Amino acid sequence: MRVGVISLLAVVFGLIAGAILMLATGHNPLEGYRYLFEGGLKNPERFGNTLATATPLIFTGLSVAFAFRTGLFNIGASGQMLFGGFCATAVGLNLDMPRPLLLLTMIFVGFVGGAIWGFIPGLLKAKFNVHEVVSTIMMNWIAYWTIYYAVPAYLKGPSLETESRLLPKEASLREPFLSNLFDGSYVNLGFFLSIIAVIVVAFIINRTTLGYELKAVGFNRDASEYAGIAVNRSIIVSMLISGGLAGLGGVVQYAGNANNIQIGILPSQGFDGIAVALLGVNTAVGVLLSAIFFGLLYSGKGFMNAMTDIPPEIADSIIAIIIYFAATSILIERLVRWFLKRRASHNPNAVNEREVE
Repeated sequence: MRVGVISLLAVVFGLIAGAILMLATGHNPLEGYRYLFEGGLKNPERFGNTLATATPLIFTGLSVAFAFRTGLFNIGASGQMLFGGFCATAVGLNLDMPRPLLLLTMIFVGFVGGAIWGFIPGLLKAKFNVHEVVSTIMMNWIAYWTIYYAVPAYLKGPSLETESRLLPKEASLREPFLSNLFDGSYVNLGFFLSIIAVIVVAFIINRTTLGYELKAVGFNRDASEYAGIAVNRSIIVSMLISGGLAGLGGVVQYAGNANNIQIGILPSQGFDGIAVALLGVNTAVGVLLSAIFFGLLYSGKGFMNAMTDIPPEIADSIIAIIIYFAATSILIERLVRWFLKRRASHNPNAVNEREVE
């Protein structure tokens, strides 16, 4: 059965559950969904904000999905995103060079910063078999407290110690032509960078020897090692690339969607990337579509609340339910197969189950 159908069913079931929640709280679900989607799509500005909201989710979704293809569960995208964004911010505030070169340097440094934060759990996993869930969670908090100290010490703004100085225009991913195109939206060059990342990740996974080895390790490490694949190296490389992708998410978040970095905040996009990867069934294109859908929900929930008094937590509940259905996709697949078998037993001329596989 096609995995895209499973994701679509997860979305449908989540929306149905959200409608039930709205009815239970005395609200009209049709009106609620109308304003929810209008909030993200009503005009060019809202659509641009949806794309901007989705952009860091694309990177963190790719990060989680890439690691998962090697059988690794990267819970550290938040820390990798935070540290990568911090490195890019430090470069943007301290280096004076032509804007194209400065932005390329920030992107490179952000990727390297995230990759370093992913390399450490990868090394611990490969050399000492330390579970990556534990080590990546710990790295999240190391990043949190590192930035908590470093920003006030080295990048402090003129009036507040809780945030860095504002990035100059030369170090920002925002472009006037994009803002004008989307009527003042904060969509920025980071969205185009995310499209490039989707293409590159899809190419690596599906068209390169490295991608084949990573997938082989994810399916069966013992068999891969027997076949001559360097399993430990694959684990480290996977976490390097995974961390680097999350680091790019930090670049577009702090130099695109925002124009400085604040302390005391562990970016939620890192954890949301797990949901994006699940719904996107760990494929690059699936992550892109899933992230845009989540961006739509996040952008529209405030408008829904303002127009209908439906609590924004309803939208969060819809997202949570969609995640549960995506995570239990095997149950949905078995349900559909059971339905098709039952239909075939009552009607011999019914569509054969194999036609949907």
